[in-house]
Amino acid sequence: MKKKGVSPIIATVLLIGLVIALGTIVFIWFRSFTQEAVTKFSGENVELVCGDVQFEASYTNGNLAISNTGNVPIYNFSVKIDSGNGQYTTQDLNDLTGSWPKVGLRAGGVFSGNVQTSGAVQLILIPILRGSISSGDEKSYTCGDRYGQTISV
Repeated sequence: MKKKGVSPIIATVLLIGLVIALGTIVFIWFRSFTQEAVTKFSGENVELVCGDVQFEASYTNGNLAISNTGNVPIYNFSVKIDSGNGQYTTQDLNDLTGSWPKVGLRAGGVFSGNVQTSGAVQLILIPILRGSISSGDEKSYTCGDRYGQTISV
């Protein structure tokens, strides 16, 4: 009996095509795990700078007062509003008040403004920093919840 198989040239081309396809899939998969790093202060990763953020905040009769006591400029705050039932809603402080400065709070800066938080039991203020990416543009970075501060309303 004569049995024919795939010629060695066609087998080699198919094998190379398969390797290229698998390599592309793996490359795209790994690329999804890496994001463009946001840096602040002469190339330091902004995630590491979050630990250096220091601020004090208080809430009285609808008035929120925030003081930047550290040396890291705070661009904005992400506000988690706890309504007491275990559910949180999250908004930017800029959306809750019209008086938040466009450049944020520089070191030593103070903010005071009326914030509408109807039905809230507590607020969690999480700093948002502004850093630069490799293309030279600026990008916002929200620090983790552990860097936030809880305020009773």
